[in-house]
Amino acid sequence: MATTLLEAQIHNGPGGYSGVSGTPEWASEVKRLARERNATILAHNYQLPEIQDVADHVGDSLALSRIAAEASEDTIVFCGVHFMAETAKILSPTKTVLIPDARAGCSLADSITADDLRAWKADYPDAVVVSYVNTTAEVKALTDICCTSSNAVDVVASVDPDRDVLFLPDQFLGAHVKRITGRKNLHIWAGECHVHAGINGDELTAQAMSHPDAELFVHPECGCATSALYLAGEGAFPADRVHILSTGGMIDAARVAKSKQVLVATEVGMLHQLRKAAPGIDFQAVNDRASCKYMKMITPAALLRCLIEGKDEVHVDPEIAKAASKSVQRMIEIGTPGGGE
Repeated sequence: MATTLLEAQIHNGPGGYSGVSGTPEWASEVKRLARERNATILAHNYQLPEIQDVADHVGDSLALSRIAAEASEDTIVFCGVHFMAETAKILSPTKTVLIPDARAGCSLADSITADDLRAWKADYPDAVVVSYVNTTAEVKALTDICCTSSNAVDVVASVDPDRDVLFLPDQFLGAHVKRITGRKNLHIWAGECHVHAGINGDELTAQAMSHPDAELFVHPECGCATSALYLAGEGAFPADRVHILSTGGMIDAARVAKSKQVLVATEVGMLHQLRKAAPGIDFQAVNDRASCKYMKMITPAALLRCLIEGKDEVHVDPEIAKAASKSVQRMIEIGTPGGGE
């Protein structure tokens, strides 16, 4: 099928690019164009299944950014949301980084701006700033150490116990870190991912009670993480079957899970990789409506258009990138960030 015929089918609307399906012909053309551009295609775990299946690498945002930095290809096509492509550009400043639709933002990253952080730092001038990797490049540039959900506890524990810590932007991950570390001088920004915040404790409790033999995989960004731990702590659900995990950690846990069913509290795109990792397990979403509209803006049409036109290219101001890279590199040196967000 000629590129011109596929290209003619692409429509651009407020919700993203449409008009092209993830057919075998589409997949073949995407791979051909990627080779032609000397590009590698990276897809986050929350992407549409057809995007995940055509990608060269699938994973969490930090793992993918590290792959981008080590890739031999000149061009990185990052199928994810904008802050993820920015992180790849920070770690790969000499490479061309493309995102199939620059409108794919992130409610969590948008919950704090650089000006917000400057004002917060002014209130705590001696504090150490720990930022979740789900932040803009400008915020990373004002950060002392970035973290992922898998190494957030280690990052905070590495800070002098007498120093205040400003933890941002996710309040649920912050609460999880504070609970584990017991740190009294940890100040938490009141941001949230609208998708994870919408997976509530009542839903999780109801699902756990109706599936008593299942395991629970809960992302620490979820509003229901506290409820999961409460269920385990009160003995209402076996503690050894409650797991608070990053997306990368979920894949690892799936491969060694002993239960025949696992209830998953995170964005529904994660189910595709979990089912591939452990096909013998019945993975079910705690909330099957937990779908990120921004992640799903990376459609087959958007990816095809990206490879045809070389759009949308991601740029980060060199001075901001230089400052941001320091906080990202410090994160990589602490704990085990490979499990990513």
